[in-house]
Amino acid sequence: MLKVSPAEGYPPEEGCYLRGNDYSPVAVVVILRWEREKTPPSIEQLVRVGVETGAALSGTLQTENVGLEKVICNIVANPNIRYLVVCGPETPGHLVGDAILALKANGVDQQKRIIGTSAPTPYLYNVPREFIDRFRDQVTVIDLVDEGSPEVLREAIQACYQESPTPFRNYLLSDPGAYPEPPLSGRITWRVRNPFTEPKDDEARARVEKARQLSERIKKMVEQRKCQPEQKTP
Repeated sequence: MLKVSPAEGYPPEEGCYLRGNDYSPVAVVVILRWEREKTPPSIEQLVRVGVETGAALSGTLQTENVGLEKVICNIVANPNIRYLVVCGPETPGHLVGDAILALKANGVDQQKRIIGTSAPTPYLYNVPREFIDRFRDQVTVIDLVDEGSPEVLREAIQACYQESPTPFRNYLLSDPGAYPEPPLSGRITWRVRNPFTEPKDDEARARVEKARQLSERIKKMVEQRKCQPEQKTP
C-alpha cells in the first residue's frame, strides 16, 4: 500500500486541531457551534478521540468559508488522507456540515460558491480551484453531522484503516493508500471576510486590483506635489 510524505511545511494552516499520524488515511472535523473559549468538554473529547484513534488531523471547525478553506489546504497537502469524518452538532448560523457535504457532492460555481448548500456565506475565494477539485477527488466525506458519540467516531476511524472493505453505516471503508498525485502546498490568500462585497470572478477581481493600483499611483502623485516647494512669482 502506497504511502507518501506530506508537503514540506505540512500542515500549512494553523487552527484548533491536533496532529496525529501523518500516514493515516483519515482526518476528523468536529463542528463547533459555540464561541471558541466556550468549547464544551464533550467537543474537546471528540477532537482527542479522533487523534488518539489514529486520525492524521483532528480539530474543530466554525465557519463555512475561511475555516473550511484552511481544512482544504491542510488535507490536500497530505495525499495519505482519503477520508474526512464530519461530526458534532450542526451550527445553525453557518451550517458547516451542510456546506462540506454539498462541496463534496456538487463542487463550486464560477463565483466559487458551494453549490447546493443552505449555508449563508459558502464562498471559497481564498483557495485556488485546483485545491477545491483535489479535495473533492482525494477524500470521501463520512457524514456524522449531529452525532457526538466517541464510540461511533472510533468505529468510523478504525474502519478507514482496514485493508479489506469494512462496512460502516452506509459506507464500505478501507485504506486505499495515498492519492496518486503529489501533494499541493499552499495557504489561503486573500483572507476574504465579507464575501458579499468581493468581486465575483477572476476578471472582476483583476479590474478591482487595477483600480486599486491606479488609486495608489494618484495618491502618491498628490503626496509628491504636496512635498514640492511652492514656486514664487517675481
